[in-house]
Amino acid sequence: MTLRKLDDQRESFWLGTFILIAALWAVPALMSLQPAWAQSSASSRTLPDFTDLVEIVGPSVVNIRTLEKSKPVAGNGPNSEVPNNGGPNSGGPSDEEMQELFRRFFGMPPPGKPGTPGQPRQPNRPQQQQPEEQPRGVGSGFILTADGFIMTNAHVVDGAEQVIVTLTDKREFTARIIGADKRTDVAVVKIEASGLPPVKIGDPNRLKVGEWVMAIGSPFGLENTVTAGIVSAKGRDTGDYLPFIQTDVAINPGNSGGPLINMRGEVVGINSQIYSRSGGFMGISFAIPIDEAVQVSTQLRASGRVQRGRLGVGIGDVGKDVAESLGLGKPQGALVSNVEPGSPAEKAGLEAGDIILKFDGKKIEKSADLPRAVGGTKPGTLSTVTVFRRGTTKDYAITVGEFDADKKAQSKPTPEKATPPSAAQMLGLMVSDLSDAQKKELNLKGGVRVDSVAEPALKAGIREGDVVVQVANTEVADVKAFTQLIARLDKSKPINVLLRRGEWAQFTVIRPR
Repeated sequence: MTLRKLDDQRESFWLGTFILIAALWAVPALMSLQPAWAQSSASSRTLPDFTDLVEIVGPSVVNIRTLEKSKPVAGNGPNSEVPNNGGPNSGGPSDEEMQELFRRFFGMPPPGKPGTPGQPRQPNRPQQQQPEEQPRGVGSGFILTADGFIMTNAHVVDGAEQVIVTLTDKREFTARIIGADKRTDVAVVKIEASGLPPVKIGDPNRLKVGEWVMAIGSPFGLENTVTAGIVSAKGRDTGDYLPFIQTDVAINPGNSGGPLINMRGEVVGINSQIYSRSGGFMGISFAIPIDEAVQVSTQLRASGRVQRGRLGVGIGDVGKDVAESLGLGKPQGALVSNVEPGSPAEKAGLEAGDIILKFDGKKIEKSADLPRAVGGTKPGTLSTVTVFRRGTTKDYAITVGEFDADKKAQSKPTPEKATPPSAAQMLGLMVSDLSDAQKKELNLKGGVRVDSVAEPALKAGIREGDVVVQVANTEVADVKAFTQLIARLDKSKPINVLLRRGEWAQFTVIRPR
């Protein structure tokens, strides 16, 4: 018994000694790891330091003030219209920044702009005999080149008689407007200076949602104000030609035209818009991607204007029901709702009801993708359009035209009503043949006119006067063909119908009773 106890004691001794040695050996390794863990944990809780970025980018950001000439008035009676410049007795906004808020961020003209609806009147204000330079707005910008080219928003300089640029060293310059593009809200101005500190242009495609970004600008005229936040979303469709960067960086009137900066000190966007119900910042702001802005600025500096391609089509989205009924599989592409006479699209053979799936090999996922792809194409370029038509896909060669901002589609009168010879009770439609004159007027080879509507066609949005061009991916030549086609349809499935309403075409889906 005694010997056994001694053996147990020896085993316990050596086991304890082994554990102690192993523990002493592991301690240094554990100690060496601990600071790394602590550093990782600490860094995850530490907010970024923007001080170096401000020192680097701050001198490249400028304040922009604009002046406009007020117009003389005919008198000072109750019907006199006097420019409201936001003075204390104007009855309108209390300062120029609030005017900019309404004019720029809400798409409304400034309350004091002559001849605009809702302009405050001042019957007791003395008559002005001569035009005077009046403060008009305040904004921001940033230096593109050392010799004085500056980028800002088009709405900052729109309508200005004089543009004054103030640098961070308090030097002031009268700027010359090189060009402004309202479609993208990008403008370039020029001051006569040299040795200026230009910004470094970044790549907005590298931005990630959740990434820290910073803005520098002049909100409410407070120069060199720095605000920061994160990228909230990318590719927001708030404009015809630009997928905006959404952030929660505090942006207010006066920040317009200022840079959005990443943590590498690179400009990745131009702060341009906010969403607000109260008139102030509510945590949602939008910036123009800098790569798109630079393309526009290059054209502005070269010619003072921007050339954009056009096809001459009106477009709409493709809904889920329509996509399934047409055999597309998923909603995609841009539905051609209208083809302008004499346009590149008409010359190429595109028709209302076509669905454009690709432009020059680029997929068109939604309708907003098409004007961006075409707009960025140089006029005169021979391009390829991939179209889905009546269940098949086909490529069309098209020579891209030049976009005319003033061109508007001309609507044509609805065809005169003809005597309805037959009915299609299954769809809830009474239709009649089109006359040759009506076909010529609508540029159609066939189709039938809707003379009266009942359920379920009424529920599908079909109206009297519409022209049915296709049913179930099949062209309709006349009432006889329409009636025969309906008789062959599977009454248990939804039926896609292509309509013409005036100049515009659209798909709808009828669910038979």
